[in-house]
Amino acid sequence: MTHHLAQINIGTARFPLDSLEMKGFMDALDEINALAEAHPGFVWRLKGEGNDATSLRPYDDDRILVNMSTWKDLESLREYVYKSAHTDYLRRRKEWFETMREAITVLWWVPAGHIPDVAEAKERLESLREHGSTPRAFSFREPFPAPMES
Repeated sequence: MTHHLAQINIGTARFPLDSLEMKGFMDALDEINALAEAHPGFVWRLKGEGNDATSLRPYDDDRILVNMSTWKDLESLREYVYKSAHTDYLRRRKEWFETMREAITVLWWVPAGHIPDVAEAKERLESLREHGSTPRAFSFREPFPAPMES
């Protein structure tokens, strides 16, 4: 396998992270992150202080949280996101995060072993928002295959 699938998804928190309204989300992070790490297709995930990325604030709006990870392939990520206990929390997203009109998730292929940084991920998300799905930055709905070996 010469490429892994990278992803970032963002969300604008509706409430402060230490609020009662965000407790369900914050309490679930360790469980959901452990579920991801136990998945056979999981490769890497972004961490800040502690065991999650909630301490990182790469956007001007401090309410925007980021989640980044890399996976062996698209099917592994899709299975984790839509066919595991993660789905239960995905359904509750509107309780904790504002609805955004723009894309909040982007996928792209990276050379196996490459760890994407947040600046790279933000650029890919902007590319998806500006140009739609392309081999450089795409969505679950309009995916592109991994680059062929040369």
